[in-house]
Amino acid sequence: MRAFPFDAVLFDCDGVLVDSEPITNRVLAEMLGELGWALTVEECMRIFTGKAVKDEATLIQARTGFTLTPEWLVGFRERRNIALERELVAIPGAATAVRALHAGLEGRIACASGADRFKVELQLDKIGILDCFKGRVFSGHEMPRSKPAPDVYLAAAEALGVDPARCAVVEDTVTGASAGVAAGATVFGYSPSDLGHSGPEALRAVGAAHVFTDMAQLPGLLADWRFVPA
Repeated sequence: MRAFPFDAVLFDCDGVLVDSEPITNRVLAEMLGELGWALTVEECMRIFTGKAVKDEATLIQARTGFTLTPEWLVGFRERRNIALERELVAIPGAATAVRALHAGLEGRIACASGADRFKVELQLDKIGILDCFKGRVFSGHEMPRSKPAPDVYLAAAEALGVDPARCAVVEDTVTGASAGVAAGATVFGYSPSDLGHSGPEALRAVGAAHVFTDMAQLPGLLADWRFVPA
């Protein structure tokens, strides 16, 4: 049997493991509406998916005249978390894929998200796979730079003791895929037809090595991957 071609697999969370973006963006659209910026959920998703709300403070101020405060962000996260606790579901096939790769790689997987740690761990726990990532959850909020900078992926690879170039990164947005490419990893773009995920062409344009549509395919896709000699 041919050896598995990657030393570790690094997952984004939102849109890759959990179907959280419609929920989060509904709450965000409601709160931006309270500030005077009327957005549909779909419009909000097109603007904010893959980005940390705190990093879009300048845009929000330009559209509302409101300067984001720590208190406002805390209120947003509290309302978001209540909705996630009530409504969140897994991306189809994600939990099974995670458990298969966790077993096959003897635990060398990590979740490297642009979201705050509380949200990431809440979501992983909600869909029943937090145990697969125990001690291996990395938040962009705790890094010098958020995605599309590679910091969170570099931190995850370092903690696992592997070369980023020997890692597979699983992402669903241009912002996240750009971070994985910048880290030197091989990026696999998850791009179903649902709103909130970047399209195949956009993911390939920023360097995704392969784009797929079914998370159940992931373990086999990674196992069969062939590196092209430079």
